[in-house]
Amino acid sequence: MARVIATIRPMTGEDIPAVAALERLSFADPWSEQAFHEELGAAGRRYLVAEEGGAVVGYGGLLVVGEDTHVVTLAVAPQDRGRGLGSRMMLALAEEALAAGSSHLTLEVRVSNEAAQRLYRRFGFETVGLRRHYYRDEDALIMWAVDADSDEYARRLAEIREGLG
Repeated sequence: MARVIATIRPMTGEDIPAVAALERLSFADPWSEQAFHEELGAAGRRYLVAEEGGAVVGYGGLLVVGEDTHVVTLAVAPQDRGRGLGSRMMLALAEEALAAGSSHLTLEVRVSNEAAQRLYRRFGFETVGLRRHYYRDEDALIMWAVDADSDEYARRLAEIREGLG
């Protein structure tokens, strides 16, 4: 039986319990449901969920500040990793940032999270620094994708989109 392809849509308050449950599965220091409620109501925040068969299987969030957008979070359910859902979520987040008028994207990622680093490099992010003790138990790489509003970056996104089918 073929799997249903996830639908990516804006996160609502009704999604928060499922998102928080996925957050607890994905991160050593998870956000609370209250933190997600506050984020949804805050200026410049944009959150998306991937839904499949009525279940939230991924989510991501952005903080848009002028021409810069910070990718605040991105997670895919452990059982759904490795099938391109992280790429689909990242593509949707990049498109959301561009629609908001951003020119540059940034994020932090655990130094040990090589899978996430590969994903971000695919989207043109380059390591520019290190934040010591960013996480309770680990440092983070600071990554930027500059000139995301360029024709070259648009071609990169088009290639990724095409590769995802």
